[in-house]
Amino acid sequence: MTTPTRLRIGFIPEHFSTPLHFAITHHDLAATLIPVPTGTGDLTKLLKSSEIDVAVGLTEGFIADLGKSKAEGKDGGFKLVGTYVQSKLRWGISTGGNREDVNGVDGLKGAKVGVSRIGSGSYVMSYVLADQQGWLKPGEKPFEVVPLGKFDALRKGVSGDKTADFFMWEHFTTKRYWDSGELKWIGEIYTPWPSWMIAARSGVDEKAVQEMLGKINDGVKYYLEHKEESIEHITSTMEYSKEDVEQWMKTVEFSKNVKGVDPAVAENTIGVLRKAGVLDERAGDGTDMLVAK
Repeated sequence: MTTPTRLRIGFIPEHFSTPLHFAITHHDLAATLIPVPTGTGDLTKLLKSSEIDVAVGLTEGFIADLGKSKAEGKDGGFKLVGTYVQSKLRWGISTGGNREDVNGVDGLKGAKVGVSRIGSGSYVMSYVLADQQGWLKPGEKPFEVVPLGKFDALRKGVSGDKTADFFMWEHFTTKRYWDSGELKWIGEIYTPWPSWMIAARSGVDEKAVQEMLGKINDGVKYYLEHKEESIEHITSTMEYSKEDVEQWMKTVEFSKNVKGVDPAVAENTIGVLRKAGVLDERAGDGTDMLVAK
Protein backbone atom coordinates (compact mmCIF):
# COMPACT_ATOMS: atom_id res chain seq x y z
CA MET A 1 0.00 0.00 0.00
CA THR A 2 1.41 3.40 -1.02
CA THR A 3 2.05 5.81 1.83
CA PRO A 4 0.08 9.03 1.19
CA THR A 5 2.05 12.22 0.61
CA ARG A 6 2.25 14.12 3.88
CA LEU A 7 1.32 17.69 3.02
CA ARG A 8 2.57 20.70 4.96
CA ILE A 9 -0.47 22.91 5.56
CA GLY A 10 0.03 26.48 6.66
CA PHE A 11 -2.89 27.93 8.60
CA ILE A 12 -3.81 30.90 10.77
CA PRO A 13 -4.25 29.57 14.34
CA GLU A 14 -7.69 30.95 15.03
CA HIS A 15 -11.16 29.46 15.59
CA PHE A 16 -11.70 28.99 11.84
CA SER A 17 -9.07 26.23 11.86
CA THR A 18 -11.28 23.85 13.87
CA PRO A 19 -12.52 21.68 10.92
CA LEU A 20 -8.90 21.38 9.75
CA HIS A 21 -7.94 20.08 13.20
CA PHE A 22 -10.81 17.57 13.10
CA ALA A 23 -9.76 16.37 9.63
CA ILE A 24 -6.48 15.26 11.20
CA THR A 25 -7.68 14.00 14.58
CA HIS A 26 -10.85 12.22 13.43
CA HIS A 27 -10.38 11.51 9.71
CA ASP A 28 -6.68 10.67 9.33
CA LEU A 29 -5.67 13.56 7.11
CA ALA A 30 -1.98 12.93 6.35
CA ALA A 31 -0.63 16.41 6.97
CA THR A 32 1.56 18.53 9.20
CA LEU A 33 -0.13 21.70 10.37
CA ILE A 34 2.15 24.74 10.45
CA PRO A 35 0.72 27.76 12.31
CA VAL A 36 1.35 31.13 10.65
CA PRO A 37 -0.09 33.74 13.04
CA THR A 38 1.12 36.68 10.92
CA GLY A 39 -1.61 36.00 8.36
CA THR A 40 -2.26 35.42 4.69
CA GLY A 41 0.55 37.62 3.40
CA ASP A 42 3.10 35.32 5.01
CA LEU A 43 1.20 32.22 3.87
CA THR A 44 1.66 33.31 0.24
CA LYS A 45 5.35 33.90 0.87
CA LEU A 46 5.76 30.38 2.31
CA LEU A 47 3.88 28.82 -0.62
CA LYS A 48 6.17 30.55 -3.11
CA SER A 49 9.30 29.43 -1.29
CA SER A 50 7.92 25.84 -1.09
CA GLU A 51 8.19 25.88 2.71
CA ILE A 52 4.55 24.78 2.82
CA ASP A 53 2.48 22.86 0.26
CA VAL A 54 -1.00 24.17 1.05
CA ALA A 55 -2.38 27.22 2.82
CA VAL A 56 -5.75 28.05 4.33
CA GLY A 57 -6.13 31.81 4.39
CA LEU A 58 -8.10 34.88 3.47
CA THR A 59 -9.52 35.26 -0.03
CA GLU A 60 -8.41 38.85 -0.50
CA GLY A 61 -4.81 38.13 0.52
CA PHE A 62 -4.45 35.24 -1.93
CA ILE A 63 -6.10 37.01 -4.85
CA ALA A 64 -4.25 40.28 -4.29
CA ASP A 65 -0.93 38.42 -4.33
CA LEU A 66 -1.79 36.42 -7.47
CA GLY A 67 -3.06 39.54 -9.23
CA LYS A 68 0.13 41.44 -8.47
CA SER A 69 2.26 38.55 -9.73
CA LYS A 70 0.33 38.47 -12.99
CA ALA A 71 0.62 42.24 -13.37
CA GLU A 72 4.40 41.90 -13.02
CA GLY A 73 4.53 39.07 -15.56
CA LYS A 74 5.55 36.54 -12.92
CA ASP A 75 4.27 33.08 -12.11
CA GLY A 76 2.06 33.24 -9.03
CA GLY A 77 3.68 30.20 -7.44
CA PHE A 78 0.34 28.82 -6.25
CA LYS A 79 -3.31 28.50 -7.26
CA LEU A 80 -6.64 28.40 -5.44
CA VAL A 81 -8.00 24.87 -5.11
CA GLY A 82 -10.86 25.22 -2.67
CA THR A 83 -13.37 27.42 -0.84
CA TYR A 84 -13.10 26.84 2.92
CA VAL A 85 -15.63 29.36 4.30
CA GLN A 86 -18.62 30.68 2.34
CA SER A 87 -19.68 33.41 4.76
CA LYS A 88 -18.18 36.90 4.76
CA LEU A 89 -15.54 37.84 7.29
CA ARG A 90 -16.38 40.42 9.93
CA TRP A 91 -13.42 42.74 10.48
CA GLY A 92 -13.32 44.84 13.63
CA ILE A 93 -11.62 48.25 13.42
CA SER A 94 -9.67 49.03 16.60
CA THR A 95 -7.51 51.65 18.26
CA GLY A 96 -5.88 51.77 21.68
CA GLY A 97 -8.20 51.67 24.67
CA ASN A 98 -6.92 55.02 25.95
CA ARG A 99 -6.72 56.79 22.58
CA GLU A 100 -8.95 59.83 22.94
CA ASP A 101 -7.68 61.13 19.58
CA VAL A 102 -9.31 58.29 17.60
CA ASN A 103 -13.07 57.89 18.02
CA GLY A 104 -14.68 56.70 14.82
CA VAL A 105 -14.25 55.65 11.21
CA ASP A 106 -14.94 59.18 9.95
CA GLY A 107 -11.66 60.41 11.42
CA LEU A 108 -9.41 57.73 9.92
CA LYS A 109 -8.68 59.37 6.57
CA GLY A 110 -4.98 60.23 6.47
CA ALA A 111 -4.31 58.29 9.69
CA LYS A 112 -1.66 55.60 10.22
CA VAL A 113 -3.08 52.10 9.65
CA GLY A 114 -1.26 49.16 11.18
CA VAL A 115 -1.12 46.04 9.00
CA SER A 116 0.50 42.66 9.52
CA ARG A 117 2.42 43.01 6.25
CA ILE A 118 2.00 44.57 2.82
CA GLY A 119 -0.41 42.42 0.82
CA SER A 120 -2.02 40.79 3.87
CA GLY A 121 -5.76 40.70 4.51
CA SER A 122 -5.45 43.53 7.02
CA TYR A 123 -3.68 45.61 4.36
CA VAL A 124 -6.17 44.84 1.60
CA MET A 125 -9.21 45.50 3.77
CA SER A 126 -7.90 48.94 4.77
CA TYR A 127 -8.16 49.90 1.10
CA VAL A 128 -11.60 48.35 0.81
CA LEU A 129 -12.60 50.51 3.78
CA ALA A 130 -11.14 53.57 2.03
CA ASP A 131 -13.09 52.75 -1.11
CA GLN A 132 -16.35 52.37 0.81
CA GLN A 133 -15.73 55.68 2.57
CA GLY A 134 -14.94 57.50 -0.69
CA TRP A 135 -11.35 58.29 0.31
CA LEU A 136 -9.61 56.95 -2.79
CA LYS A 137 -8.39 59.81 -4.96
CA PRO A 138 -5.93 59.61 -7.89
CA GLY A 139 -2.39 60.23 -6.69
CA GLU A 140 -3.49 60.47 -3.04
CA LYS A 141 -2.97 57.75 -0.43
CA PRO A 142 -5.87 57.37 2.02
CA PHE A 143 -3.58 56.27 4.89
CA GLU A 144 0.00 55.94 5.96
CA VAL A 145 0.53 52.15 5.99
CA VAL A 146 2.63 50.80 8.89
CA PRO A 147 3.58 47.08 8.67
CA LEU A 148 3.83 45.75 12.24
CA GLY A 149 3.66 41.94 12.03
CA LYS A 150 1.74 39.76 14.46
CA PHE A 151 -1.53 40.53 16.22
CA ASP A 152 0.21 41.40 19.50
CA ALA A 153 2.45 43.89 17.68
CA LEU A 154 -0.60 45.50 16.08
CA ARG A 155 -2.24 45.89 19.49
CA LYS A 156 0.93 47.42 20.92
CA GLY A 157 1.23 49.68 17.89
CA VAL A 158 -2.07 51.45 18.59
CA SER A 159 -1.65 51.45 22.38
CA GLY A 160 1.84 51.58 23.87
CA ASP A 161 4.05 53.24 21.28
CA LYS A 162 1.33 54.69 19.00
CA THR A 163 3.16 53.82 15.80
CA ALA A 164 -0.30 53.32 14.27
CA ASP A 165 -3.69 54.91 14.85
CA PHE A 166 -5.87 51.92 14.02
CA PHE A 167 -5.81 48.40 12.62
CA MET A 168 -8.30 45.80 11.41
CA TRP A 169 -8.60 42.17 12.55
CA GLU A 170 -11.27 39.48 12.75
CA HIS A 171 -14.07 40.52 15.12
CA PHE A 172 -14.14 37.61 17.57
CA THR A 173 -10.36 37.33 17.80
CA THR A 174 -10.28 41.00 18.79
CA LYS A 175 -13.35 41.08 21.04
CA ARG A 176 -11.67 40.03 24.29
CA TYR A 177 -9.30 43.01 23.98
CA TRP A 178 -12.24 45.38 23.61
CA ASP A 179 -13.82 43.72 26.64
CA SER A 180 -10.62 44.13 28.70
CA GLY A 181 -10.18 47.77 27.67
CA GLU A 182 -6.80 47.22 26.01
CA LEU A 183 -8.39 48.16 22.68
CA LYS A 184 -11.32 50.37 21.68
CA TRP A 185 -13.83 49.33 18.99
CA ILE A 186 -14.39 52.11 16.46
CA GLY A 187 -16.19 50.30 13.64
CA GLU A 188 -16.45 47.21 11.49
CA ILE A 189 -16.51 46.12 7.87
CA TYR A 190 -17.41 42.87 6.09
CA THR A 191 -15.59 41.33 3.15
CA PRO A 192 -17.63 41.53 -0.07
CA TRP A 193 -16.68 37.87 -0.85
CA PRO A 194 -16.54 34.36 0.71
CA SER A 195 -13.87 34.80 3.33
CA TRP A 196 -11.48 31.81 3.36
CA MET A 197 -9.86 29.87 0.53
CA ILE A 198 -7.46 26.95 0.18
CA ALA A 199 -4.36 27.41 -1.97
CA ALA A 200 -1.77 24.89 -3.17
CA ARG A 201 1.74 25.62 -4.39
CA SER A 202 2.85 24.89 -7.92
CA GLY A 203 4.21 21.38 -8.37
CA VAL A 204 2.52 19.82 -5.36
CA ASP A 205 1.13 16.27 -5.63
CA GLU A 206 -2.34 16.88 -7.13
CA LYS A 207 -3.73 13.54 -5.94
CA ALA A 208 -2.66 14.35 -2.39
CA VAL A 209 -4.36 17.75 -2.64
CA GLN A 210 -7.63 16.19 -3.80
CA GLU A 211 -7.49 13.64 -0.98
CA MET A 212 -6.81 16.47 1.47
CA LEU A 213 -9.86 18.40 0.25
CA GLY A 214 -12.00 15.32 0.81
CA LYS A 215 -10.65 14.97 4.36
CA ILE A 216 -11.34 18.65 5.06
CA ASN A 217 -14.93 18.03 3.91
CA ASP A 218 -15.05 15.27 6.53
CA GLY A 219 -13.64 17.69 9.11
CA VAL A 220 -16.32 20.27 8.30
CA LYS A 221 -19.03 17.62 8.62
CA TYR A 222 -17.63 16.54 11.99
CA TYR A 223 -17.53 20.16 13.18
CA LEU A 224 -21.18 20.67 12.19
CA GLU A 225 -22.30 17.48 13.92
CA HIS A 226 -20.28 17.95 17.14
CA LYS A 227 -20.99 21.44 18.38
CA GLU A 228 -19.93 20.88 21.99
CA GLU A 229 -16.63 19.26 21.01
CA SER A 230 -15.97 22.16 18.64
CA ILE A 231 -16.58 24.67 21.44
CA GLU A 232 -14.36 22.69 23.81
CA HIS A 233 -11.54 22.55 21.24
CA ILE A 234 -11.64 26.30 20.62
CA THR A 235 -11.94 27.40 24.26
CA SER A 236 -9.26 24.97 25.50
CA THR A 237 -6.64 25.64 22.81
CA MET A 238 -7.27 29.31 21.99
CA GLU A 239 -8.22 32.42 23.92
CA TYR A 240 -11.95 32.58 23.24
CA SER A 241 -14.81 32.50 25.75
CA LYS A 242 -17.62 29.98 25.33
CA GLU A 243 -20.09 32.83 24.81
CA ASP A 244 -18.00 34.37 22.03
CA VAL A 245 -17.53 31.00 20.32
CA GLU A 246 -21.26 30.35 20.40
CA GLN A 247 -21.94 33.76 18.86
CA TRP A 248 -19.28 33.19 16.19
CA MET A 249 -20.72 29.77 15.32
CA LYS A 250 -24.04 31.46 14.49
CA THR A 251 -22.33 33.70 11.93
CA VAL A 252 -19.91 31.35 10.15
CA GLU A 253 -20.80 29.08 7.22
CA PHE A 254 -18.15 26.54 6.28
CA SER A 255 -18.35 25.07 2.78
CA LYS A 256 -19.91 21.62 2.86
CA ASN A 257 -17.84 20.83 -0.24
CA VAL A 258 -14.57 22.76 -0.17
CA LYS A 259 -13.38 21.51 -3.58
CA GLY A 260 -13.02 24.21 -6.22
CA VAL A 261 -13.55 27.97 -6.41
CA ASP A 262 -16.36 29.71 -8.30
CA PRO A 263 -14.66 31.76 -11.06
CA ALA A 264 -17.22 34.52 -10.45
CA VAL A 265 -15.90 34.91 -6.88
CA ALA A 266 -12.35 35.46 -8.15
CA GLU A 267 -13.58 37.88 -10.80
CA ASN A 268 -15.74 39.86 -8.36
CA THR A 269 -12.95 39.99 -5.78
CA ILE A 270 -10.49 41.30 -8.38
CA GLY A 271 -13.08 43.91 -9.39
CA VAL A 272 -13.37 45.20 -5.82
CA LEU A 273 -9.60 45.13 -5.29
CA ARG A 274 -9.09 46.99 -8.56
CA LYS A 275 -11.60 49.63 -7.52
CA ALA A 276 -9.86 49.90 -4.16
CA GLY A 277 -6.54 50.51 -5.89
CA VAL A 278 -4.95 47.25 -4.69
CA LEU A 279 -4.83 45.77 -8.22
CA ASP A 280 -4.88 47.27 -11.71
CA GLU A 281 -6.06 46.11 -15.13
CA ARG A 282 -3.01 43.91 -15.63
CA ALA A 283 -4.27 41.53 -12.93
CA GLY A 284 -6.65 39.88 -15.45
CA ASP A 285 -10.00 38.30 -14.61
CA GLY A 286 -8.82 35.59 -12.24
CA THR A 287 -9.41 32.52 -14.41
CA ASP A 288 -5.74 31.53 -14.31
CA MET A 289 -5.68 31.80 -10.51
CA LEU A 290 -7.85 28.71 -10.09
CA VAL A 291 -7.41 24.98 -10.46
CA ALA A 292 -10.35 23.60 -12.47
CA LYS A 293 -12.88 21.60 -10.49
